[in-house]
Amino acid sequence: MSLSFCVLGSGSKGNCAVLVLRDGGDERYVLIDCGLSMRATARRLAPLGIGIEQVSAILLTHLDCDHYQVNWIRRIRAHGIGVYLHERHRNHALRCGLDGREIRMFREPFGLEGGTMIEPVMFAHDVVGSTGYIIEHGGARLGWATDLGRVPATLLDRFSHLQALAIESNYDREMQLASHRPVFLKRRIMNGSGHLSNEESLDAVLHIDGQSRLSHVVALHLSEQCNDPRLVKRLYAESAPDLLDRLTITHQRQPTPMLDVVGEETVGGCGRVRRRGEQTAMF
Repeated sequence: MSLSFCVLGSGSKGNCAVLVLRDGGDERYVLIDCGLSMRATARRLAPLGIGIEQVSAILLTHLDCDHYQVNWIRRIRAHGIGVYLHERHRNHALRCGLDGREIRMFREPFGLEGGTMIEPVMFAHDVVGSTGYIIEHGGARLGWATDLGRVPATLLDRFSHLQALAIESNYDREMQLASHRPVFLKRRIMNGSGHLSNEESLDAVLHIDGQSRLSHVVALHLSEQCNDPRLVKRLYAESAPDLLDRLTITHQRQPTPMLDVVGEETVGGCGRVRRRGEQTAMF
């Protein structure tokens, strides 16, 4: 059993990632969010050898339009794709055209076919919040956290013993304050129920790294207006230089490399993430 993932695109114009879950000779493909158009998603899956028709499930963090596009509903119904969503989002899902035919509501941890376990963690974001995930498959553990206005104790407590972490690093505080955005929007983003700054994100990464074996940190959802990948890299270089070579910064218009998550069972008690083609290192 093995787990890989690729962030197809991340930012305010659309978020989508694909999980590749292997069990023996079988592979299953699960999306985290479907905020890119179907055409863009298919185009970015194609170089990975994955057809959009092979997607079997979607894990939604929440239903903002940059994480769920309503034009997916036809494909979801036509191909019987299960859409997993926290019960807190039920009413919003119904307004978006999803119903009992495709929704798989949850409140507690649940399993997917093939032995994958999913543990949800709720975050503050706007009115109803967003859902983070701990995805465990074949001894590999991936933590996923985006669109969270602050880092709650539950995240720090439960995001442990991970081999990979994908976490929002939305804005640079100085760029946000100096921007021409309206005051109400700045307040929404920075008031504890909007998004994480680069510094808040790094503080969480450092805490999680202290209780995990992180070999890869993926920075999600960078603002195109109020952030810059160079600022994120500089922050890591100055405040956490040992993490810099483990950092991948996502982009709105191009996918990350496919990342293979190697779990504890695979490497005899420790784990790491490696890019495709890289040799697996033992700790």
